[in-house]
Amino acid sequence: MTTVLTPASPLTAADRCDRCGAQAYVRVVLLSGGELLFCAHHGRKFEPELKKIAAEIQDETERLTTVPATATEDER
Repeated sequence: MTTVLTPASPLTAADRCDRCGAQAYVRVVLLSGGELLFCAHHGRKFEPELKKIAAEIQDETERLTTVPATATEDER
């Protein structure tokens, strides 16, 4: 997905997809002023239509493939 990275706050686990309720990884700021949130699946599915109505698209889907740091012995 082609994106415009914005200084908007990062999406959190509390942000849910407007289509299915899964965790949102894509925020679409609409030209009309509102915003929509999508999971990675629905963000990709609706990408062509979203590009037509979006002022900005914040795509954080790369977080799905990022490997978290290994916990240290003290953190276990």
